[in-house]
Amino acid sequence: MPTFQLSLVSPESLLFSGQVDQVDLPGLEGDFGVLSGHAPIVAVLRPGIVTAMAGNVSEKFVVLGGLAEFSDEQLTILADAASPIEDFDLAALRSKIEEIQQGLEKQPAGDELDRAVALLDHYKSIHTTLAPTTAF
Repeated sequence: MPTFQLSLVSPESLLFSGQVDQVDLPGLEGDFGVLSGHAPIVAVLRPGIVTAMAGNVSEKFVVLGGLAEFSDEQLTILADAASPIEDFDLAALRSKIEEIQQGLEKQPAGDELDRAVALLDHYKSIHTTLAPTTAF
């Protein structure tokens, strides 16, 4: 089976670089696989599992969003955050989700938030209009 180059990069490190037969990705619009000869593509990734296969060996990585680009027999994955599946801390993710949900409950909802943003824009426009200009 023909192979292609895969590079999986997170902000912290290069997690994988090598020749693979196939990569399965969690696309925003649905999961998809990439094989050698795939049409050029740029896709937004949702949180999920990336599986890289080379021969009888497969490696799995957890990605928390990002972009994937395939062209010229090279697949580059720029992950927002990623780690090998065996290193992924599920308890930390659950804790982060709970923290975010609690923060959302404290935020003004719907119309209240829209009014707050409009008021902020109004004050900002007044202050920039009234701010004295200094000529040098």
